[in-house]
Amino acid sequence: MSEPAAESADHRLARERASGEVSDVLLTIEFALERAKKAKKAVDKDGVDINASLALGETARDLERLRKRLMQDTYFAVDTRLI
Repeated sequence: MSEPAAESADHRLARERASGEVSDVLLTIEFALERAKKAKKAVDKDGVDINASLALGETARDLERLRKRLMQDTYFAVDTRLI
C-alpha cells in the first residue's frame, strides 16, 4: 500500500529535478542573450566590424527563439499521457 505513495514522491522529485535543470539552462540562455545584445551595441558603437555586428544580431535572435522553444516545450507543454 505504501509503494504507490513512494512512487508518487519519486516521480515528484524527478519532476522537480527536471524543472530545476531546465531553469538553469534558461538562466544561462538569458545571460548569453543579454551578453550578445550588449556586445552588439559595443561593436555597433565602434562601427568597424559589420560582420561581428551581423553575427551578434543573428546570435541574439537565435537565442531568443531557443529560449522561447525551451519554455514552450517544457513549462507550457501538455502531458500527452493524459489525453
